[in-house]
Amino acid sequence: MLVEERRQKLRSLVSTHGFASLQDLARAIDVSESTIRRDLEHLHQMGYLRRTHGGAIWNQDGAPLPPLEERTGRQLEEKIQIGELAATLIREGDTVLLDGGTTTLEVASNILASGRRVQVVTNSLPIAQMFAANPASDLVVLGGYVYPRTGVALGSNTIRMVEDLHADVAILSVSGITSEGLFNSNLLLVETERAMMRRAERVVVVADHTKLGRRALTWLCGLDDIDDLVVDDRMTDLERKWLEVAGVRLHVAARRGGYST
Repeated sequence: MLVEERRQKLRSLVSTHGFASLQDLARAIDVSESTIRRDLEHLHQMGYLRRTHGGAIWNQDGAPLPPLEERTGRQLEEKIQIGELAATLIREGDTVLLDGGTTTLEVASNILASGRRVQVVTNSLPIAQMFAANPASDLVVLGGYVYPRTGVALGSNTIRMVEDLHADVAILSVSGITSEGLFNSNLLLVETERAMMRRAERVVVVADHTKLGRRALTWLCGLDDIDDLVVDDRMTDLERKWLEVAGVRLHVAARRGGYST
């Protein structure tokens, strides 16, 4: 099969299912996973789909997504590591509130790949698309105003839906973390995330090391308002110290697949 013919078939498979795993694509086309990985990377760069750990998500417009897509490649290795580790905190049968963002997208990808039967509640259109065809998961999509730069539903309608729910775990992403607390870049997003936190038994925040020591537009909550923080191992000793002093339960995703807590 010619390269372009193979890539066209990949585009067709991913667009049909919304999300397709690396293994399924390799079996369907009868080539190695390394070949599929290279083809997906090419199609990702061309804007046809979004490469995730373990597979790919279709970009419905066939053109690059707005800033969410632009941010995906930043700290990609760290986000993959964080996604793998954070997904292990989810148990069979959990109801999981998943916020939007590039790091939570990696968490979602790993939950999906794990095969655990969970109930997913999300305000993220990319995450909803990922789980829509998955028979192992129940999916609840939160409605409301969809912020065009991220594909995330926000605002009063979304909050009203969240307030009628109960979740075992909420997994949130943030734009900044300091000793003062957690920050995000959008007021509507912060209000929605606060509602998610109120309705969850356990709050898990996922963030790569570039968010540490950094503020954003809007204060979300104090460090004592979250239960777990999943980060990569590129934080400084000082950053680790003030997180530990604050009493945050740290889960550190190390390079080469090693994890520490």
